[in-house]
Amino acid sequence: MNKIIVKTAVGLTALFCFGAQASPHDWQQVKRPIPSEDGKAQPIGSYSNGCIIGAEALPAKGDGYQVIRMNRNRYYGHPEIIKYLKRLGEKAKAAGLPTMLVGDIAMPGGGRFLTGHASHQMGLDADIWLRMGAMSDADALNSDGKGLLVVDRKAQRVDDRIWNNNHTTLIKLAAQDHGVSRIFVNPAIKLKLCQTAANDRGWLHKIRPWFGHDSHFHVRLKCPADAVYCEDQAPIPAGDGCGRELYSWFEPAKPSTGSNKPKIIPPEPLLCQQILNSPNRNEWLE
Repeated sequence: MNKIIVKTAVGLTALFCFGAQASPHDWQQVKRPIPSEDGKAQPIGSYSNGCIIGAEALPAKGDGYQVIRMNRNRYYGHPEIIKYLKRLGEKAKAAGLPTMLVGDIAMPGGGRFLTGHASHQMGLDADIWLRMGAMSDADALNSDGKGLLVVDRKAQRVDDRIWNNNHTTLIKLAAQDHGVSRIFVNPAIKLKLCQTAANDRGWLHKIRPWFGHDSHFHVRLKCPADAVYCEDQAPIPAGDGCGRELYSWFEPAKPSTGSNKPKIIPPEPLLCQQILNSPNRNEWLE
C-alpha cells in the first residue's frame, strides 16, 4: 500500500499534484483512513477547517463505552482521542455509571461534512450522548431519534425530571482529563453545573456554553505536541465561566438588522487539498 509522507510542506508539494478546492462530498467518499508512512497521525488545519492523516477507528465496544450511529462512518479520530475515549469509558465504569455512548468523532480522513457538523474535521473532537446505557447492536448501528433531550428549550433550563447526577459525573470526568481543551454544552447545562458544583469547581473552566448540545456534549482535545500542522484554539478566559458571560446567553436576542452577509467558506488547508488529489487517492476513496 502506498502511504502519505508528511514531513514538510516542501515534501508534500513534491508528492502531490495540485487540484481544485475540495467539496464536502469529496470527504464523504473517503472510506478508509489515509495512511502515513512513518506511522504518526497528523491532524492538519483547524477543528473547523482541516483533515487528518493516520486516523484510527474506535472499536465498536470497549470497557465502559459503546459507539453509536455506526452507519455514518464517523468513528475515526487521532490516536489521542481514541485513547482518551477508552480511558473515559474505563473511568465511567469505575464510577458505576451506565455505558457511555460515543457519537460522531470524524470521518476516516476528517474534512468537511455534508450535514451535522462544522467542526470534527481533524479527529480531535468527539460527541458523547447524555443518554446513557448500552444499546442493542441494531440501535447502535442507526441511533437517529434515540437521543435524550435534557433541556427544556422553552424555559432555557435543564429539565430536572430527566437530569441526574450521572450526567454531572460523566461531564466532570470528561473535563478532568489533562488532554481536554474544552467541552461544549448547552448554556442551560453549564448553568446547572455551575449551580451544583459546590467547592470542587476547577473543572468548570473547560465547560463552554454553545448553541444546541442539549442531548450530548462535545469534547475537544488540544493539539498533540508533535502535531506541527494543527492549529489550537485560543485559550479559554480565566475563571469558572459561571458569571456574566454565561448569563448573557439567556438575554433576549437582539433584533436583526437585515444586513446579514453571506457566510464565506474559507479554502481548505493546502495539504488537505493535496491529499484528495494524490495519485494514490483511489486506495482510500469509495
